[in-house]
Amino acid sequence: MNPNVLKRVAIVLLLASSSAYAQRDKGSILDKRVRGEIAQFKGRVSLFAKNLDTGAVYTFGGDDQVPTASTIKLAVMVEVFGRVAEGKAKWTDELELTKEKKVGGAGILPEFTDGLRLTLRDGVTLMMVLSDNTATNLVIDVLTADAVNARMESLGLKETRLMRRVFGGGESVDGRKEENKRFGLGRTSAREMVTLMEKLERGEIVSPAASKEMLEIMKREQGTNGIWRGHGRVPKATKSGALDALRSNVGIIYHPRGRIAMAVTCSEMQDVNWTVDNPALLLMSRLSEILIEVWQSEVRSQKKDAQRRLLPVATV
Repeated sequence: MNPNVLKRVAIVLLLASSSAYAQRDKGSILDKRVRGEIAQFKGRVSLFAKNLDTGAVYTFGGDDQVPTASTIKLAVMVEVFGRVAEGKAKWTDELELTKEKKVGGAGILPEFTDGLRLTLRDGVTLMMVLSDNTATNLVIDVLTADAVNARMESLGLKETRLMRRVFGGGESVDGRKEENKRFGLGRTSAREMVTLMEKLERGEIVSPAASKEMLEIMKREQGTNGIWRGHGRVPKATKSGALDALRSNVGIIYHPRGRIAMAVTCSEMQDVNWTVDNPALLLMSRLSEILIEVWQSEVRSQKKDAQRRLLPVATV
């Protein structure tokens, strides 16, 4: 076989084996740097990340059950796309805005006139791009929270659950359980959110075309100041969430050094800070930078090792 082909094969195999690093995170350079950043944060942090190109993963409380805040809207979007694909709904189906259905928090719909009619597609777009709470409730009313949860169950996601409409009403079976009251709108784990993002990137949610369209919607999220902030030249597909004492972010960073899927939740914060420089948002961005920096360094090191091993041996 051509020596150059052998070199490429060996390098690919070495890079693929990088997922083994997941079993040795504790005490690694990446782990030390992540823990160093988290140690300075006043609150609780849950993080899971995966380099979708090499398979390398990192977790820090990634299996902990955490409140979703608005990141659960990703699950709602998935159910809508599934229902449309199954012929159970149409993108042109109408949603009617009424005074009773307007809720506060994120979004623009409460500013519009009662009686406004928008399409199901408009509702999903507002829910994901502006995190509009009123639009979210209009969509949930069409689906039901239980249907969203059934969809997550069918995808093998056991922790990701929508409890109710935003600010109450329409409780799911899970939402009525006393042990879930503390989660508010939804519950998940960082690992499951990354699993969902990876499935979207692979085109495994509903269909390849639907998965791609959902990611394109997520690339248009506005007001995202968490993971990979300030790096506008590198695209990312994200969904963020916020409460007084919580910030969460889920997404994929499409960096030249690798597609990095990550989910991070920062909760139990002591101070209420609704500025773009909330400490949790700054931490999320810094963690994403560390992940990309360290993983790229490891890939370069593995490439060099592979090349050295394949150098011809001198003979006498």
